Amino acid sequence: MFSKILALLFVATGATQVQASPIQSQVDVVLPRTDAPPPFNPSLFKDINVSRGLEYHYYAAPADSGKPTLLFLHGFPSSFYDWRHQVSFFQDKGYGLIVPDMLGYGGTAKPLDLEAYASSLISKDIVDILDAEKIDQAIVVGHDWGSKIAARLANYFPERFHAFGFLDVGYVAPIIFAAPFNDTMAVSKAFLGYENFGFFDYLARDGTDQDIVDHTESFWDIWYINDTVESITEFSPFGALEAFLKNDTRVATGDFVTPEERAFQTEFYNQNGWTAPLNWYRIITGDVDREDNKGIPQENTLLQKPVFFGSASRDYYSLSALWFEFTITSMGSNGTLTTREYNSGHWVQMQAKDEVNKDLLQWIEGL
Repeated sequence: MFSKILALLFVATGATQVQASPIQSQVDVVLPRTDAPPPFNPSLFKDINVSRGLEYHYYAAPADSGKPTLLFLHGFPSSFYDWRHQVSFFQDKGYGLIVPDMLGYGGTAKPLDLEAYASSLISKDIVDILDAEKIDQAIVVGHDWGSKIAARLANYFPERFHAFGFLDVGYVAPIIFAAPFNDTMAVSKAFLGYENFGFFDYLARDGTDQDIVDHTESFWDIWYINDTVESITEFSPFGALEAFLKNDTRVATGDFVTPEERAFQTEFYNQNGWTAPLNWYRIITGDVDREDNKGIPQENTLLQKPVFFGSASRDYYSLSALWFEFTITSMGSNGTLTTREYNSGHWVQMQAKDEVNKDLLQWIEGL
């Protein structure tokens, strides 16, 4: 019974459906890229047209002899810059690094049609980048929606990876996106007392991109909130995020993001826009991801490689106990699971950067 409740709680599809539009070309305007501050070396950024014709912008630092390459995948509202602490740490130790702007973000293509954001297609895009860099196998680490793509890489291309790391959001099993969204949130409210992913509904709606532009400071406040308990009432439930923004509510933010770092992220989105990144929510509340997951080979749904899951004990919408349950029950007979829990909110790779880096290094060195 508990497993069924878990499945219902973490399914994020359906009722407020945004139908996939007919195929449309990507946004034509090429916007200037925000210069990347240290530890990123501007000369190491590259662009590639992947096999389906979309451009990806990514950071590629070569590995020292004998060192593996680490692939870091970000979520929302994020960019390659979210991995600055990991890039600084692992780059200095000679590890290879691949850090893309994910589809819809920054210097990467921003398709208008939802079907372009199917996880199977994005997974192939990432493998195309590995091919271009002549990397046979990498170690992937994902956060937020980046964890979903790390999971799909495990499902579709397990042979291309030594191991899989998940931060805050654990292994996104195919079953998670299999039921109507409103039904799932009803179970969430009954079980938790609030709809933990209720904000998906607002982020998937037309017009939300302009709301974010009009209420930028409130938007960044709630994502980087210091007292994460407040997210239970001010962020997660249906209608809460919309009200927070439109009332121009302000809250104290955590010190894990400096004013300069926040300014970088703000300018990044001022240049590149919000419409395309919000498609990551539209494919979940609609049919695209649910249908796409039907193509996952059944034999690859269990994880047969080493896995690291670093959970955040103070994230009240992406709940660590539930992700742990999904991850541990998805381990295959040949897989090994290493877990760590951090006294952190959602942004574990920033808020607990030193602990995360130390634990990832220990795990990687032990592979």
